[in-house]
Amino acid sequence: MAFVLSLLMALVLVSYGPGGSLGCHLSQNHVLFGKKNLRLLGQMRRISPRFCLQDRKDFDFPQEMVEGGQLQEAQAISVLHEMLQQSFNLFHTERSSAAWDTTLLEQLRTGLHQQLVDLDACLGQVMGEEDSALGRTGPTLAVKRYFQGIHVYLQEKGYSDCAWETIRVEIMRSLSSSTSL
Repeated sequence: MAFVLSLLMALVLVSYGPGGSLGCHLSQNHVLFGKKNLRLLGQMRRISPRFCLQDRKDFDFPQEMVEGGQLQEAQAISVLHEMLQQSFNLFHTERSSAAWDTTLLEQLRTGLHQQLVDLDACLGQVMGEEDSALGRTGPTLAVKRYFQGIHVYLQEKGYSDCAWETIRVEIMRSLSSSTSL
């Protein structure tokens, strides 16, 4: 869990810093949407996480992928993009529509989409042809596997209210950690 927080903190700094350390400049809207998305995730709570303690799970984000060094700029952007894309996909399913208030859910989807649009422009600037494989290897692949585990968990739990609450808390933790990249 400490690894996930470290990685996410790094992602957040890249994503939300004033201009960040990226070779491109993310708009102020990117920062605002990030903060709003976290607020929306907090507002989406329907049941107390304490009620769902039996459903808690460590989603096992692979620490070894970023331990011992910092992600290169293109890797960090790729990882953040993958996190946002996977979060968007997760909350854009038919099953998520049944789990959440539709107004809040639509606002979250819009905010995640806007962050992805902003990040797409940045990703194009920092990734050359030699970096085109980043989405299939290393830390980005680890994020994909992490979200696969989340999808499997939801299926195993029958998309229950407690499963969705556990995922809401996990995604909120992930995205809030990424604000310090």
